[in-house]
Amino acid sequence: MAGASVKVAVRVRPFNSRETGRNAKCVIQMQGNTTCITNPKQPKDAAKNFSFDYSYWSHTTAEEPGFACQRQVYKDIGEEMLLHAFEGYNVCIFAYGQTGGGKSYTMMGRQEPGQEGIIPQLCEDLFQRTGGNADPDLNYSVEVSYMEIYCERVRDLLNPKSSLTLRVREHPILGPYVEDLSKLAVTGFPDIRDLMDAGNKARTVAATNMNETSSRSHAVFTIVFTQRRRDQMTGLDTEKVSKISLVDLAGSERADSSGAKGTRLKEGANINKSLTTLGKVISALAEMQSNKKRRSDFIPYRDSVLTWLLKENLGGNSRTAMIAALSPADINYEETLSTLRYADRAKQIRCNAIINEDPNARLIRELKDEVERLRSLLFSQGLQELLQNTMNNSSPPAPPSSLQQLALTANGIAEKDSSAPSGAEAESASDDSPNELMDDDEEEPISKEEAAERLLETEKMIAELNETWEEKLRKTESIRLERETILAEMGVSIKEDGGTLGVFSPKGTPHLVNLNEDPLMSECLLYYIKEGFTRVGQQDVDIKLSGDFIKEIHCVFVSENTEQGAVVVTLEPLIGAETYVNGKQIEDAVVLKQVEDTLNILF
Repeated sequence: MAGASVKVAVRVRPFNSRETGRNAKCVIQMQGNTTCITNPKQPKDAAKNFSFDYSYWSHTTAEEPGFACQRQVYKDIGEEMLLHAFEGYNVCIFAYGQTGGGKSYTMMGRQEPGQEGIIPQLCEDLFQRTGGNADPDLNYSVEVSYMEIYCERVRDLLNPKSSLTLRVREHPILGPYVEDLSKLAVTGFPDIRDLMDAGNKARTVAATNMNETSSRSHAVFTIVFTQRRRDQMTGLDTEKVSKISLVDLAGSERADSSGAKGTRLKEGANINKSLTTLGKVISALAEMQSNKKRRSDFIPYRDSVLTWLLKENLGGNSRTAMIAALSPADINYEETLSTLRYADRAKQIRCNAIINEDPNARLIRELKDEVERLRSLLFSQGLQELLQNTMNNSSPPAPPSSLQQLALTANGIAEKDSSAPSGAEAESASDDSPNELMDDDEEEPISKEEAAERLLETEKMIAELNETWEEKLRKTESIRLERETILAEMGVSIKEDGGTLGVFSPKGTPHLVNLNEDPLMSECLLYYIKEGFTRVGQQDVDIKLSGDFIKEIHCVFVSENTEQGAVVVTLEPLIGAETYVNGKQIEDAVVLKQVEDTLNILF
């Protein structure tokens, strides 16, 4: 399977309400695996033809002949990639295209029968196949992580405590990775479905003119699939570990089409930056394949977080499939043509995928070699007294107390005066750069701080690789309980089976419950009253309401904390704005009391 090309598919969706309202015309035609696009401004010119592995016609209704449904897309692409995962390959499926092109629908779909996307179908199929295992010497384990890249910052969507930006690092053995990204163990499809729902609710979305539910971030759902087989002849355990990366990219867009302003415009700029870099990487990789003499050309992976993290999937050890989502409307001709050209370039990329046999054992061996090399490096520079607690190479991976000591060691190196080595030790240190060590393998100097930090980082990875499955399950359960506790504080109740039941009044936080003319939306929206001033009205306010009698700025809530820790909320109506509390119209400021009865405030 080495040297396999990236598999490329394109899919055209039906007109959306915006395109229907503008009487858009279809400029896409498909015949077999060939996709044709016609320039609406020059209809007499010949259509541009592109050939792909798959061309999915989803523009008409499901009753029409040739219509490609969600199941068909999964059977062609998802099933093949899942088969490669069982063989031991890393696999990646990513959706690319303009905003509103149907990427999220293809990848995630909807929670309706027959509307599920590639990700839920692949997860369900994975557990159906592993559940049918009858071999006593073979067992499986599955771990998942879910992150988003929003404005070039990485956020963990599954860990409620991980609200800060996560750091992207690159290890000499593992390559690019996200530090402290949670990997949660799952035992069945219901577990993975609940984690997907939790991550999707946390994902950053916003409305634009192009798409009412536009994804404003790149989402990467990763499955680490491990197969362990016991060899009865030798008594040895062998492993195959596959990393399945399922990527839903944010859509490229033009500011004049999407109507982006302020924060939306900044988001769009970051989205277009990462997608432009992705296009440059695709073009560079394709050029490298077409011209063998240019293999040394620079590939700009590091120009964006997205391409850095997808480095292996785009040109390394992975079986990769790309789905380009197309708009059929003439008003989106330029964006659609650009998407087709990028997809056509991606066909030329070749990935050198290999079966990942026994990666844990190999990684642990290589990481231990790295630890030994770094220790020897520090030891040769006369810093052996700083490593006295980490020199036992035959012991198990360092426990937390040892790792803490190692952190102190790193601080010791940073604080150690450059003149500390004496005699032969001082002579062995570089006179020009006393705070640098010479790394023989990399043939370049590294600082003492960097060597100690890399030593700590590598030992931390060894500890994670040696973590038992039971420990991973306990960690997953602990994070689940923390997530439910935080949701309960926010007012989201959880059933015993983990499903979301509804919302209730959160404790300790002043808030309003929305009553809506739509019975499905009534009492489903909570408006939190922040500390200080919270303005209510129709324009430039914190809580935006609509209605004939709502003023631009209707009233103001003032929230203050007393010395006893209590929260006092005062409602101040503005002149001419009708505001009622418990059925009585108020004209002056009123302190809202915390009582067990419901407090009705009408605007």
